[in-house]
Amino acid sequence: MTTVKANDIALGIESFGADDAPLVLLAGGTTMLSWPDALCERLAASGHRVVRYDLRDSGESTTGDPEAPDYTLRDLAADAAALVEALGGGPAHLGGIGVGGMVAQVAALDHPDAFSALTLVGTRAVAPGPPDDDLPDHDRATMGRLFSRPMPDWADRAAVAEFAAGGAEILGNDPVAARSVAARVWDRTPGSAPQVQMANQLGMVFSRLDCTPRWRERLPGIAVPTLVVHGRRDPFFPVGNGEAIAREIPGARLLVLEEAATAIPDADVGEVAEAMSTLH
Repeated sequence: MTTVKANDIALGIESFGADDAPLVLLAGGTTMLSWPDALCERLAASGHRVVRYDLRDSGESTTGDPEAPDYTLRDLAADAAALVEALGGGPAHLGGIGVGGMVAQVAALDHPDAFSALTLVGTRAVAPGPPDDDLPDHDRATMGRLFSRPMPDWADRAAVAEFAAGGAEILGNDPVAARSVAARVWDRTPGSAPQVQMANQLGMVFSRLDCTPRWRERLPGIAVPTLVVHGRRDPFFPVGNGEAIAREIPGARLLVLEEAATAIPDADVGEVAEAMSTLH
């Protein structure tokens, strides 16, 4: 892992595969560890240079004030395009997961020359907040359980990892994997300030971002091959959100993971890697 300067900020990255192979750039949601190690390794083994990176205010990337970010969604999209240029591997296959999927959609629209393909995992085509009337919102019962829990001591690594495991169980993800990833995220978070640790673990900074203007109506303008991956059991962004994206981007392929929720399970890594590798 290292940092690369792009768009006048530092972005934390981790690379897999040969430097001269076709570039697959994976935007974190919000940290790079949203993308499973095994998926990155499979993509690298199939002949790609895989670079996953942390969004601003997470991981090794520039940390400002997660409670009052001074950048917008479009700035995060510009970060992705600038990172492709800094890495020298463009145009790149861009992947985004969760909130990183929103970044990826806007990046592909605002900077079309920087990207050759697009993979969108577990995301939706409207900004945080109430969705459009035709899109399913967060499952209320699940969100009630998820957000009614007392917050952990963000300076306590074990407590934070256990909190993540409990959240994963509520969402339908693997609690063992979530516990491990949360501990790794905690280790990579700069300092122990509660608001910074919470931003890294929960991606709460995204709820405070300026995500205007809307971009859903622009989706038909995406001209690169696109793969939309969504968990059938996703209660946060229910699968109807992924189905809508796939309908609205010309020629997009929809891959529904029948047993998945918000994360990519180990059992589905091979299928997702193959679908991404053959995207053209």
